[in-house]
Amino acid sequence: MCLMKKTDKKKLEEFIRVDHAGERGAIKIYEGQLLALNTFNKDEKLKKLIEDMKVHEEEHSEFFEKEINKRNIKPTKFLKLWDLLGIGLGFGSTVLGKKAAMLCTASVEEVIDKHYQNQIDQIGDDEIELKKKIIKFREDELHHKDIAFDEGASKEGLYKILDGIIKTGSKIAIKISEKY
Repeated sequence: MCLMKKTDKKKLEEFIRVDHAGERGAIKIYEGQLLALNTFNKDEKLKKLIEDMKVHEEEHSEFFEKEINKRNIKPTKFLKLWDLLGIGLGFGSTVLGKKAAMLCTASVEEVIDKHYQNQIDQIGDDEIELKKKIIKFREDELHHKDIAFDEGASKEGLYKILDGIIKTGSKIAIKISEKY
């Protein structure tokens, strides 16, 4: 007799709600970075890199938008606030320079790596397609993290403080978005 691991329905709703908010938040961070690159820090190579990473986030966001609608899950009540904070984080980190902009990406992706792995470990055999998507999205996020470090993300000196602030903010947003 084969026992199939089932996914807790409440947990599943939390996963989809928070992933929807997170992927949308990632888009907003990149939009803020692009705004800074178009106004203050003209760097066409960095701009292209961010535009390419943003395409992945849009793909992820579209998937979770469909899941929210298909499963009739209420999105987080904080979407508008996360939008504003995401744009501010992206803009602010990029105004500080390329290292800070890339650290922003690396820091967020390090949190998301653990977040997605935790979900992958909890999703049962009854949600195999969702699990496959999250595995793929996690791989995309890890690739973004690698790009960020290749492009100069640093955790040395004051950047270590920025890393802590970004990670703490990301973890708080995750906890709030799961429940509300």
